[in-house]
Amino acid sequence: MQESDQNLGCRLSAGVARLYGILDTGYVDQNRMEEVAEALLMGGVGVLQFRAKGHDERGVLKLLKEEVPGIVPLCREYGVPFIVNDFPEVAVEVGADGVHIGQDDGSLAEVRAVVGEKMMVGRSTHSPEQAMVALAEGFDYIGFGPLFPTPTKKGRPGIGLEGIGEVQKQVGSKIPVFCIGGIKPDNLELVLASGARCVVIVSSLLQADDITSMTRELVTRLNQ
Repeated sequence: MQESDQNLGCRLSAGVARLYGILDTGYVDQNRMEEVAEALLMGGVGVLQFRAKGHDERGVLKLLKEEVPGIVPLCREYGVPFIVNDFPEVAVEVGADGVHIGQDDGSLAEVRAVVGEKMMVGRSTHSPEQAMVALAEGFDYIGFGPLFPTPTKKGRPGIGLEGIGEVQKQVGSKIPVFCIGGIKPDNLELVLASGARCVVIVSSLLQADDITSMTRELVTRLNQ
């Protein structure tokens, strides 16, 4: 079956990823992490990132190796890429599929020196200019945002929706562009109408009464 134009530019190694999930320790208690990870995977997230702001490299490694060792095998079982936020060395140590870095976390070449050529590397971008630079540098995908103010990015204002169409056209035709930042079920249609094709949704999923059902609903809406 030929992929629709709406899905173009949302490919990762496991296929088409319209919804990018983040397992964020700021929202999920440690004793529920594996349960929540499986709920997101059952619901159909196309990629799953582990984000533990406030933890250093050693702390994140301990979490993934000792406290919640089942997350990586769960991603393998569901065929979903597993991404580590911030720490390339941790990504290598736990056998992740990728690592995601911010604007201040060094160059792609520096990360490649740690993770090699096969691992996916994503970059956070906050403007069309940064998105174009990330594409030229050779990143595998980008996050674009935050579109709206969000508690996970305190002190950073939302960049708005105006640049989405340009970034999707110029960058999203070549690598996945995941819009991020304050996206919720009630503003998703506005984000999509602005040109987004792939999104990251965090708090609305992690705080849902039924994470799997909410994830399935959002995946269905993204694929319509």
